[in-house]
Amino acid sequence: MLPEIQATVRQPAVRNMLKALYFQFSIGVVPMYAVTFIGYWAYGSSTPTYLLNGVGGPVWVKAAANMSAFLQAVIALHIFASPTYEYLDTKFGVTGSSLKWKNIVFRLIARGGYLIVSTLVSALLPFLGDFETLTGALSTFPLTFILANHMYLVAKKHKLSSMQRFWHWLNVGFFGLMSLGATIAGIRLIALDSKEYHVFADV
Repeated sequence: MLPEIQATVRQPAVRNMLKALYFQFSIGVVPMYAVTFIGYWAYGSSTPTYLLNGVGGPVWVKAAANMSAFLQAVIALHIFASPTYEYLDTKFGVTGSSLKWKNIVFRLIARGGYLIVSTLVSALLPFLGDFETLTGALSTFPLTFILANHMYLVAKKHKLSSMQRFWHWLNVGFFGLMSLGATIAGIRLIALDSKEYHVFADV
């Protein structure tokens, strides 16, 4: 996400954004997939939903890892909630400087309330990661990979070579299958864990 944001700072923004996207979806995905496949190779399928519950080592390392995971979750929550925040600002007429006292109070209540409710739901459902798997399968995969490739195909259909069209359709098909597999896995995990845990369980 940082290369995308930085790409808009200097002109030409569109060309820089394309470079950032090419980087993100080529070299940028290597660490993500490396962690996934190496982690599965190292730990197998018996790992807990929250991986840090199943690792050992010095307490300070685990504490730092948990703090990093917490901060990443808060940042990601705010990023993905940005459209909701924008809707609330528009709905309730929040205009002008973001440093105005009225705007600060409104945003503190609205966004703080959103975080409080999200935290409460997370504590209520100890297997919330299963729901995140399901919602990711139904929203993140389609919006990030499938829709983007399909929109590009529709917008550029007469300007793409057969190789480019094949590549984008391959992405649509591959991530469609990934989305389907993740949806089935998410439903299965919810069904299994809902029998094992109770609300507000201390896991």
